[in-house]
Amino acid sequence: MSEKFVIIVAGGVGSRMNSTLPKQFHLLGNLPVLMHTIRRFAQADLGLRIVVVLSAGMQTFWEELCVKHHFTENHHVVAGGSTRFQSVRNGLNYIQENFTSEQLNQAKIAVHDGARPLVSSTLIQNLFAAANELQAVIPAVQSTNSIRIGNKERSEITDRDHVWQVQTPQVFAAHLLFEGYKQEEDRSFTDDASVVEKMGNIVRILEGDHFNLKITHPEDLDIAQVYLDKLFT
Repeated sequence: MSEKFVIIVAGGVGSRMNSTLPKQFHLLGNLPVLMHTIRRFAQADLGLRIVVVLSAGMQTFWEELCVKHHFTENHHVVAGGSTRFQSVRNGLNYIQENFTSEQLNQAKIAVHDGARPLVSSTLIQNLFAAANELQAVIPAVQSTNSIRIGNKERSEITDRDHVWQVQTPQVFAAHLLFEGYKQEEDRSFTDDASVVEKMGNIVRILEGDHFNLKITHPEDLDIAQVYLDKLFT
């Protein structure tokens, strides 16, 4: 059986949360957001090796939170970089340094936002299954709104059937990520799919989940609580 990993990127500062506490540490129900996120992958029952990337300055705080909340889900913590790209690269370096080339030969690696705590086991399982054949697969949902392209001064309508809102986890054959993250960081790298795509690889879309909310603004916590109560209680 091939190895399966997830790198959960949780090194952000949460500047849009109007708080000095990064969003991944805010309480959702009775647990910090990041604990819900880790638990979703642990419960997917895929034997996933979970790598959590945190800013170096928050690692002691995280350890204290784990003790406080009796959080024992197995995971390894890696220090993040100054950008998301660098943080993912650090997670990949940890995997390469701690597993043999034989273990990684057929491995699949997911990358997920620490602030998406409501990802379902079904979506995780479907993405890993699809990656066995497709090599690079991402979840996305089609826009339900009318879409305009441009700026405030000039814009034009576009066909919303061709517009997809991308989510995580994004799952790849390990070698695609290892090669992709050898590139120099580029402004066009908005997610892991864009990194892999820059190497000439095809990235396929799997239907995502509208409940797979990314917590960005304070009100998102209220929405996430409603979803949490509906989906996981």
